[in-house]
Amino acid sequence: MRCVLALGAAVVALGAACGDDEDENGGAATAGERARVVVSAAASMTDALEACAPDFGDQENADVRLGFAGSDELAAQIREGVKPDVYAAANTRIPGELHDEGLLEQPVEFATNEFVLAVPKDSGIDSINDLTAGDVKIAIGSESVPIGSYTRETLAKLPPEQEQAILANVRSNEPDVKGIVGKLSQQAADAGFVYLTDVNAAGEQLRAIELPAELEPDVTYGAAVVKGAKEPMKGRAFVDGLTDGPCADALQAAGFGAAP
Repeated sequence: MRCVLALGAAVVALGAACGDDEDENGGAATAGERARVVVSAAASMTDALEACAPDFGDQENADVRLGFAGSDELAAQIREGVKPDVYAAANTRIPGELHDEGLLEQPVEFATNEFVLAVPKDSGIDSINDLTAGDVKIAIGSESVPIGSYTRETLAKLPPEQEQAILANVRSNEPDVKGIVGKLSQQAADAGFVYLTDVNAAGEQLRAIELPAELEPDVTYGAAVVKGAKEPMKGRAFVDGLTDGPCADALQAAGFGAAP
């Protein structure tokens, strides 16, 4: 069985979130049983990891439990004592910080993504220069989440007047990239900064506008096994599979690039 967790502000034990009782072994699989591998991952990886989890589970005799939210929210849960087996973020900074705090094993860079301006398919917006108009409504990520920090990094490279005009049009600071996509899909926002893979996943609803190369941030994803995980060996196998295996293939199919 695979359970996809919705991780929000109210934090509960990851095992209990799927309605299972702890076994007598404290959650670790015994001989002959399928292991339970809990993965906390950035929301931008939802489609790719949902696609590959069953194949990984079959290969490793495991049930993969996926929880998606903003990388910062998931990190906060780990700091509060929640212990998934794997943590995967949309940047390398947060995994590095958790490693320095003794909460993660050594992080691995496993994928890249392209940072783009997204608009509804029939929008008249064609470039970042169009975002300064007074009637444009923009959705961005909150400052603490990777998509939000990438956005502010990009805007800081613009002339100050243009940066300030764009920020003045921000109507929503979302907790993860899915929130931005939702605003755009519902036409509650005219434009937003997301990853190319999110536009791909939205099908015909959204259109991606490439940014000038000098504005592009380096978007690299990092993952690691959580210290104190119940299934560290299976967790390491999952992390390895993000660079070579069914999950690496699923990430590539979704539009992610290979890690440098």
